[in-house]
Amino acid sequence: MHTPVLTLEERHNIDSGPWFSRLSAPLRQDILARASVRRLPDGATLAARGTQAEDWVGVALGAVRVSSVSLSGKQVTLTYVEPGTWFGDIALFDGLPRTHDADTHGPTTLLAVSKADFKALLARHVELYDALLRLNCRRLRLMFDQFEDLNTKPLRSRLARQLLLLARSYGVGGGEQVRIGLALAQEDLAQLLGASRQRVNQELKRLEREGVLGVEPTRLVVLSRERLMNIARR
Repeated sequence: MHTPVLTLEERHNIDSGPWFSRLSAPLRQDILARASVRRLPDGATLAARGTQAEDWVGVALGAVRVSSVSLSGKQVTLTYVEPGTWFGDIALFDGLPRTHDADTHGPTTLLAVSKADFKALLARHVELYDALLRLNCRRLRLMFDQFEDLNTKPLRSRLARQLLLLARSYGVGGGEQVRIGLALAQEDLAQLLGASRQRVNQELKRLEREGVLGVEPTRLVVLSRERLMNIARR
């Protein structure tokens, strides 16, 4: 076993993750002792659909883009895994192949726990079973919320909610104005929302005209979190 060498920012992101931070100190220490640090450039492949899972991963810095391929052969972004989040446990539990592709979005630091060490953690810490069950229940609830929003809420409300989530996960600054540190093309944002790039562009420009959002070439700036929250509730 070894203790991974993380920067202060990377260690803070892991320690403050809402799921990881609720684990007992012995379990957190054991996970970190078994994890190896991987620092990867933008666009590095982590997993390919149909391949066998080899490790359980925590994001310490950057982002992991989870995607799928449409019937037309186009790569479609489904979500971005944020710092402090752990993923990959489902395929280790059921032994089935990966269901999606995963690659880094920007320079990214990961903690990787091998399949053997993941099994050893489960054997040593009964607590981990309950913790992962709660984690996957939360994922399922979020998935149903997204399905409900897609079918019941207008694009404007869905966009506002997505921007708030991105600001929470990748926000730089405080108060009402928050710069979203994750560089996203409008096409990526459109894929997350299940809409066309043209419609998302129209809504972004509308929010910009209203003084709710600042639109830069590769960055978005939330100018009024409160007004964006009001739009997300509609």
